[in-house]
Amino acid sequence: MKLLVVVASTRPTRVGPAVADWFLAQVPADPGLEVDVADLADIALPFLDEPVDAHSGGYVHPHTRAWSARVEAADAVVLVMPEYNRGYTAPLKNALDYLADEWRDKPVGFVSYGMTSGGMRAVEAITPVVVALGMVPVGTAVTVHLRRWLGDDGRVHDDGTLAGAAARMVGDVRRLTALLRPASVPV
Repeated sequence: MKLLVVVASTRPTRVGPAVADWFLAQVPADPGLEVDVADLADIALPFLDEPVDAHSGGYVHPHTRAWSARVEAADAVVLVMPEYNRGYTAPLKNALDYLADEWRDKPVGFVSYGMTSGGMRAVEAITPVVVALGMVPVGTAVTVHLRRWLGDDGRVHDDGTLAGAAARMVGDVRRLTALLRPASVPV
């Protein structure tokens, strides 16, 4: 199984990489699991600039073809996403909108973070978007309240509560992936 972990914040002062690093440390080592980390700050997709609709698949720009191949290769997705102003980030929406069929039938899990709600409002806001793309959200999520879990060193410090949520979410993503993939392809 190939898991695409998307780091959705691109702000210079972001804590997304620290949250993603913590999450990646929770993913069990398994020879049957390959993880690809896609940091949207590094990918730097321009605002949607394809001259054709994403459903056509007739991408003309190299950055779109590269993003398409990366997403197509994934069996499942985890979005590591902040909440900004009660919503999700524009770069995340842009990255989703670049493509269409590449997202279809992929389970999606959420690792959200923020101050007051831990990013839960952003997850609620993005859920209809991923469903419209044909993705299947898992029922469990990881919610990182930064006031509680982010240390002065800029790292996530967990007493085991978050790790338990991450283990459940990764397990749910794996089970859903097995259900959604053709029987001939091992997970």
